Amino acid sequence: MSNPAADRPLRLAIIGAGPAGVYAADILTKAEREFEVSIDLFDRYPTPYGLIRYGVAPDHPRIKGIVKALHKVLDRGDIRFLGNVNYGQDITLADIRDMYDAVIFATGAIQDADLNIPGMELDGAYGAADFVSWYDGHPDVPRTWPLNARQIAVIGNGNVALDVARMLSKHPEDLLVTEIPDNVHAGLAASPVTDVHIFGRRGPAQVKFTPLELRELSHSKDVDIVLYPEDFEFDAASDETIKTNNQAKTMVNTLTNWLIEQEDREEAEEAGTRTPASRRLHLHFLHAPVEITGNNGAVEGIRFERQELDGTGNVRGTGDIVDYDVQAVYRAIGYFGSELAEVGFDPNRGVIPNEGGRVLHDDGEKISGLYATGWIKRGPVGLIGSTKGDALETIGNLLEDRLELPAAIHPDEQAIIELLAEREVAYTTWEGWVALDAHEHALGEAAGTVETSRGPVSRERVKVVERDEMVRISQQQ
Repeated sequence: MSNPAADRPLRLAIIGAGPAGVYAADILTKAEREFEVSIDLFDRYPTPYGLIRYGVAPDHPRIKGIVKALHKVLDRGDIRFLGNVNYGQDITLADIRDMYDAVIFATGAIQDADLNIPGMELDGAYGAADFVSWYDGHPDVPRTWPLNARQIAVIGNGNVALDVARMLSKHPEDLLVTEIPDNVHAGLAASPVTDVHIFGRRGPAQVKFTPLELRELSHSKDVDIVLYPEDFEFDAASDETIKTNNQAKTMVNTLTNWLIEQEDREEAEEAGTRTPASRRLHLHFLHAPVEITGNNGAVEGIRFERQELDGTGNVRGTGDIVDYDVQAVYRAIGYFGSELAEVGFDPNRGVIPNEGGRVLHDDGEKISGLYATGWIKRGPVGLIGSTKGDALETIGNLLEDRLELPAAIHPDEQAIIELLAEREVAYTTWEGWVALDAHEHALGEAAGTVETSRGPVSRERVKVVERDEMVRISQQQ
């Protein structure tokens, strides 16, 4: 086995231009080393940022900060972005092996985890990831979404569940200040929804929300948050968690304060001094889904078994069954990775088998030159901090392996460009993204001010949705 020639840069391909891929590229460019590196960052979308663009609700304020950080890395010019290139279709592992000394897979996890209960096949039962892709203007999903339910259930107690519930319950005019696509705003504006229910299996002290995302629920105008006193159960493990975990303490305090405010609100409504909101967002705890019920092939309700805490923070069933009338159910119980061509895959965990980011054979031996980072490495858990730690570990191991890497046969930077041209792949570049970014901001400016429940606002941008249109605008730069 040979190693990369000492008189040329280390050639590295990264598949996936979301945070995991960008962080890996950034860490490598900044690592202490005595050799040059040349990095190509590929993505199947015409744009960078991955789930930051296509997997996060548009009204998340802190996402702008993450985008700015990623933009700063890619705008330096020492990492080449090649978008609209689909690994396994436009380029193969053999192509990468021929042109690069190593490859890092950073493809994330974009599928919904399965919920194995009866009724998931009914019309009106959806995966949260599919809905998120729609409202984020993903180029490969239909432009319409069936929004005909008045009462909706969202199963899950993580941030994605909150995102989905907030987007379903929020008045759509209040989203116009965001980068929401026009077709999404039109769809949400036609929704007859009055009640959205979020269901979690465990108690308030065990939720997987983060405080900022939870508090965002209270920022929706003309949406009442509804809580249920019987769901506020705490055991010894819950009390210990609240004492020792500031995040859990903050969220329990927030929920408890909302419960107190709800009592005051109900008294005001009984006294006639307050008008109830036109929409309600219900938070339920200690509910384990049992079955989605239907009629004529469509969702008409959902059934749960009430749970109780067992003293350890876990739950057990009580045998009590409760039913709710809903016409749509969204499962938001986690994401799951997708298998990649010519690379091993663990179907139970939804990840590429690896050890510290080193991709493994079925027999557990490492495959020289193949690495993984991000959710496709560890599974869909953790926030941005975990992603950075993943990338640091993977890059550290790649640098340790450098002298053992199989050298690329055609390491010239132009080789991949010639191959894409030969295969007529309409790839996009960083300069193209900058042009598209400016175009979307110009569309927002052209839209002028729009009326919201909080007064007139200017649209920051209007997201371009169609893939061909994104490519066309990108290639005009």
